[in-house]
Amino acid sequence: MLLFLPILLQAYDPEIEAVMNRSRKEKQEERAAAAAAATPAAAAPARTDGKIPVPAKFAAPFQACLDQAIESPDAGIAFAQKWRIDGGGFYARHCMGFAYARAERWTPAIVAFEQAAEEAERSGEMVEAARLWAQAGNAAMASGDLPKARGDFDAALARGLPDGLEKGEVHLDRARALVALNEPDAARDSLDIALVQAPKDPLGWLLSATLARRSGEMSLAQAHIARAVQLSPDDASVALEEGNIAVLTDHEDIARAAWARAMRLAPDAPSGKAAADNLSRLPVAQPAR
Repeated sequence: MLLFLPILLQAYDPEIEAVMNRSRKEKQEERAAAAAAATPAAAAPARTDGKIPVPAKFAAPFQACLDQAIESPDAGIAFAQKWRIDGGGFYARHCMGFAYARAERWTPAIVAFEQAAEEAERSGEMVEAARLWAQAGNAAMASGDLPKARGDFDAALARGLPDGLEKGEVHLDRARALVALNEPDAARDSLDIALVQAPKDPLGWLLSATLARRSGEMSLAQAHIARAVQLSPDDASVALEEGNIAVLTDHEDIARAAWARAMRLAPDAPSGKAAADNLSRLPVAQPAR
């Protein structure tokens, strides 16, 4: 069985599919997130997610701009440009970045988010600036500019995000960039922080397990993939990596079950297809005597 393992484990990166899945989920959640972000400050209750309510002066046009961008990125860009001229401040640039990202025009999206972050800093809104630097980093990741992504994530963290989910997500995104840049030690540092700050995000545990598996830390890989399975039992990417780790730790029965689950959950997705290929490489199971 060891002869096929190098092929098995190099043919597919589960974190890539996980990031793809996360991106699709984020697109579905953008409208709800945008509506929550645009709550007027005067009426907003205390928040526990780290997001800053938009001041009442900007809330209505910000929401209108986001709605335009969701309906039509070009319309959102035009709205944001006009609003910026009319005094929309960094909120207008924020919406412009959002609209460019919706259109997958990553270079102008990066510029808009970075300019919004710098303007927010000049206004003394350091936490909002940090969030905008993080969005610039994600746009840079999407564009394939990994060094810029790392720099933007570093800028976000340097602005002093409070402890909690948002800080954890930025460290997780930074770890994704560092893994792609082949800097596993630095990625591990950010992942360890992400797991403390955002312990309910299954992607963090999945990436941590994958990185541990690649580094030969199999006990850590087993523990962290178990946590990912607990948090996201219906994620095919998690099931695939569970099988990868199981087969390397001589638990062929667990590997078979995990890969079969990945195939069942996402037969047409890369994770499901990779699981099917892995299963085909295993020796035929012998019936119990």
